Amino acid sequence: MISVNDFRTGLTIETDGDIWRVIEFQHVKPGKGAAFVRSKLRNLRTGAIQEKTFRAGEKVNRAQIDNRKMQYLYANGDQHVFMDTETYEQIELSSQQIEHELKFLKENMEVFIMMYQGETIGVELPNTVELKVVETEPGIKGDTASGGSKPATLETGLVVQVPFFVNEGDVLIINTTDGTYVSRA
Repeated sequence: MISVNDFRTGLTIETDGDIWRVIEFQHVKPGKGAAFVRSKLRNLRTGAIQEKTFRAGEKVNRAQIDNRKMQYLYANGDQHVFMDTETYEQIELSSQQIEHELKFLKENMEVFIMMYQGETIGVELPNTVELKVVETEPGIKGDTASGGSKPATLETGLVVQVPFFVNEGDVLIINTTDGTYVSRA
C-alpha cells in the first residue's frame, strides 16, 4: 500500500480493479475543508486517461510492473511479434494493444514490454526514435529554418509537421510521447 501523498509521475497503482500510471498530480490544500490530491491517470490496459481525486492520506495498492527488454521482429497480419533478447522467447501482441506505439515501431527495434502478474499490458518506447522521411514536398530556395512547417510521411506511416528544409530520405528524431519533430539525426 502507498499513500496518495507519495504520488509521483510514472508511479503505477492499482485502483478500481485496473492498473493506472500517474501522469500528473497536484496536492490541494483549500482554506476550508480537508486537503486532497488531484491526479491524472492513464489506464495501462486500455490507454484511457482519467482524472481522479483522492482524499489526503488515502491508501492505494502499488502495482509492480516488470519491464522485459524485447526486440520487435515483424508483423504477422494483425499480430506483432516480439522476442526476449535473453531467452529468445517470443510473444505476440495485437494491433489494438499497441495502437499508439505502432506509429514508432521499426523491425529489430528494442523496446520494453510491460508485464503485470504474467499479463502483457503494453510496450514502453524510448523517449525518441529515428525515422526516415519517405514523402514530403521539396524545399523551395529561400525557405528559412524558422519559417513555418510542412507535413512529412515517415517510414512507419506517421505524418509529422517538419521545417521546410527537411527533404525525402532525411532521418529525423521524433518524440514518442506526442509524435512531434525534434531534429534531424
